[in-house]
Amino acid sequence: MSTAGLDEAGRELLRGSIRRMLDRIAPLENVARWDRDDHIPRDYIRHLADLGLCMAAVPTQFGGTGSDPRVIALAIEELSSRSPALASLLIQNAIYGSMNLLATGSAEQQARLLPDLDAGRLLFAYGLSEPNVGSDLASVETRTERRRRSVVVNGTKRWCSDADICDFIVTLVRTGPVEARRHNLSILLIPSTSDGITTRAMATMGMRDIKTCEVTFDDVVVPVENVLGGPSCWDRGWQQLVGPALEAEKIQVPAMAIGIARSALDEAWTYAQTRRQFGVPICAHQSIRHALVDAKMKLLACRAMLDRALSAISENRDSAVETSMAKLFVAETACEIVLACQRILGAYGYAEGFQMERLVRDVLVLPIWGGSSAIQRNNLAGLLGLPRA
Repeated sequence: MSTAGLDEAGRELLRGSIRRMLDRIAPLENVARWDRDDHIPRDYIRHLADLGLCMAAVPTQFGGTGSDPRVIALAIEELSSRSPALASLLIQNAIYGSMNLLATGSAEQQARLLPDLDAGRLLFAYGLSEPNVGSDLASVETRTERRRRSVVVNGTKRWCSDADICDFIVTLVRTGPVEARRHNLSILLIPSTSDGITTRAMATMGMRDIKTCEVTFDDVVVPVENVLGGPSCWDRGWQQLVGPALEAEKIQVPAMAIGIARSALDEAWTYAQTRRQFGVPICAHQSIRHALVDAKMKLLACRAMLDRALSAISENRDSAVETSMAKLFVAETACEIVLACQRILGAYGYAEGFQMERLVRDVLVLPIWGGSSAIQRNNLAGLLGLPRA
């Protein structure tokens, strides 16, 4: 279906289509199995492509329906309410892939890769963090050297979501002395099947079906044309990293958080009306009623915060403040909502059988993903003009 320029009514129709698809391809027993197995089949991306979700991030000249961040955010929320792993497949296609290429890719890279992204045939992983580098990306240690028409990469990346099933790893590398920091960084599009790549899965408490990977590059050779933006963008990685693609990427975490929090609230809301204690449904007790109302109110506040950020992105306004605030507020508030909902279920919220136990494990990472809450506060202080000590 076309997702170009959808108004509110059109977005609600799309929301209904996604929900019907999820009922068909991702019943809760499937989601529980993906969580147990720490694996989701990559080919589930085809269902998202068939619904037109991958096309929503690609302009019409490349066969898409236009880059629409509101549609992408809606889809991430709906998918996350059932399975964050399904949402991650869309993120790796539409945000890490299409939005990244549209923001900073070369004309040749866009022409070559966007049609396959549009069709759901490609997935991209992010290779930014390293064993010794988290938020301070200007200190990356993975190195590359240029040899005529090729570059050679050596180093290790960590926290690369689904690098084991993706086609390209968008890799931040250093091209010179570490003292130069931001001035000698480049971004490479490295095919995941390149010789010299070793991928190791890392066990995590939550988001188990989104495989967290460590990727080692040992004399990996790629053409210089694989520099993001083309060879002329050598040493321009920092400008690409902090450009519009980063702002678009920051919508993924709050959209995912709203989906998870909404699912927790739905389960707690239903449970509170069916579980009886002392002769009445537990939603008749004041403490439970208040907890449910507070959770509903916080969820609406999260929606308003994300909507403000999406408006700024859609209108091509400077969105750094809005996206950082949305990422910070929604991720932290979603944790509050899910933990409050878990307490409403009591012991059942701690045991397998309900999905609440999985939702708690999944939501706890969101204040860390995509730039930690502390980093968002630091960034916001600077963006809002507060002087440093």
